[in-house]
Parts: sequence; structure tokens; C-alpha cells
Amino acid sequence: MSLTQHRTQIDEYDFRSLHPRVRFGTASDRYAGWIGQIYPERYATKIKSRTRRLGGETYEERTLPVASVADYFEHFGVLELDFTFYRPLLDADGEPSNTLFVLQQYAEHAPDGARFLLKAPQTYFARTLRRSRGGETRYVDNAEFLNAEAYVRQFHEPAQRVLGDRLVGFIFQQEYQRVRESPSPEENVAELDGFFSTIPGDVQAHLELRSEHLLAPPYFGWLEDRGLGFVFSHWTWLPPIRDQWRLCGERFTAANGEVVARLLTPRDVKYAKAYAAAYPFDRAVPEIAETQQARDMVLDATALIFQAQKQQATLNLIANNRAWGNAPALAQAIAHRMVDEVEKRQGESG
Repeated sequence: MSLTQHRTQIDEYDFRSLHPRVRFGTASDRYAGWIGQIYPERYATKIKSRTRRLGGETYEERTLPVASVADYFEHFGVLELDFTFYRPLLDADGEPSNTLFVLQQYAEHAPDGARFLLKAPQTYFARTLRRSRGGETRYVDNAEFLNAEAYVRQFHEPAQRVLGDRLVGFIFQQEYQRVRESPSPEENVAELDGFFSTIPGDVQAHLELRSEHLLAPPYFGWLEDRGLGFVFSHWTWLPPIRDQWRLCGERFTAANGEVVARLLTPRDVKYAKAYAAAYPFDRAVPEIAETQQARDMVLDATALIFQAQKQQATLNLIANNRAWGNAPALAQAIAHRMVDEVEKRQGESG
């Protein structure tokens, strides 16, 4: 396929066959704001709405039915599902949770060639959990932190049963921790090793620690030894992806040769502010997308694609609405930049 044909694909939001070493995808789906980009106009009559309070503001969240995932995979190669982060698939007594029923619907409606990344429940990987009551927020110690037996029984095994070979990895996301409230990098590795040496290794695990001081040589050496993936994350309090690439020794560590990069929020911008700036997620927002930081993010993501090619890895590149205003438009910007780079390299070699 010619570069001109690739550019036409990108303009039509078709990211499925642009590069053999990258799967474009998004963090969640079903956004009504994507009608006309990813979803046909027929979904305009199937929108459901709910209100959400965030940062002192009220928003109307407009979503499409799960069946729209079939249309999603006519554009993208992978989908990250994050609703599994908030509740396991089975309750402690083994009863199915609503999370399991929703995942089963995705499995029913997604095509055979679909690929999913699931976020592991915070129940098993967060040191502290956020609790709100009476308008006040507090953080409490998590009694289930690194409970391997419960993780396997309530999440890992049922997720495999539902998705089978369409499941390409689990993302373990850990909350931001202040230096004085967290273990040392060495202590952190020792704790995590007890968990990951116990759970099955039949689904690739990718780890996203959101505390820069824990991204130290002992951690990256351990990831490589265990064959665990490092998640490159463009997120509020983490260094730029280009710096993460340097910190990790310019290598990919997942045993199966897969890589995850998540483009989540502008750096130094809190979740609620990023959400407010991007809402209602139906277009690129100049105040976000036309900044130097956003341009650097696109360049960093593009560079990872070519590093994956060089090291024979497969990059799962996950775009989030909050990082750009509209995730499909962010994927479009990266895809065009990638094709520009391919054209430049072909010209130089010719």
C-alpha cells in the first residue's frame, strides 16, 4: 500500500494496517462524541446519558451500547478496557459481578480478531484506596494489596475464560506515592516480586508505577528478569516518555515482545482539569493539542513505534481523550507523523 493510500486511511480514522509493529487503540470506547469519526450516525438514537460530578462541576456523560465495539474494531487494532480497574470480575464469594457481565457483552459483540488490554483491579495493586464520604475524600490502607490468590480467582482466571486468545495483556496501574510514604525502590521490587512470582504468567503483565522515584535501575532490571512489561505513560506527574525511555535503559522488557504506551493526560495537569478541558471529547482542543508538550508527546509516541520496529517488538499505542480532547484525533496526529517519518526515511535511503 502506498503512503498516499495510508494517508487516506488515516483521514478516515482507519488505523488497522498502517505499520506492522504498532496497534493503535484507545483507553475505553463508546463515547457519543466519536459519532461521525468511529461510529456511524445510526448510533445517535441509541445514546444513554448519566451525570458525573468531578472537581465541583457536573457533566453529562453520553455513551453508546456495548454492541458498538464491532464498529470500533473497524478502525483500531486494540482496545484498553478500564472498567475492570474498579471492581473484580467475581466477588469474594465467587459470585459474578456486574463487571463480568459487561466484559461478557464485549466478548459477544467484538470480532474474532479483536485484541484487548484489561486493567487489573486496583483492589490488588493499590497500596491505598480513595474513599469519599460526605463530600470528604480520604485514603485508606488496602488490605488486599498484592493478594495473589484473590487476584487469580476473582480476576485473572475469569478474564481468560471470557476473552480467550483475544486477551493480549493486563495493565497493573499503581497510584502516585510521595517519597516519604512509599518504600525504597529495592523494597518495592521485593514486595512486587512476591506477587508476580506467584501469579500465572500465561497473560502478559504490563506495569505502570506513577511514582518517578520508584523508576530506578533495580526496578527495570527486575522487570527484564521477570519478563514484565514497562508501561510508557504520558501522565500528570511522570517524566516525559523520552525520559522514561532513557530511564529504562532504552529497552523493552515484556517476555512476549509486546509494549504498552498510554497517552493519558497533559503533564502537570490534574485529572479533573484535564477532563474539563477535553469535555465533551468530540474534537481536538487547541488549548491541549497545540501546545509544545502535546507536540513532544506525538514525537515521543512516533519514536517508540520505530524503536519497536528496530527491536522487533509490537507497540500497543493507547490514546485517551484527555491528552488531546479527542482520542481518535490524537491517533490521527501520531499516524500522520509516522507516515511523514517513513516518507522522510525512504527519501533519504533513495
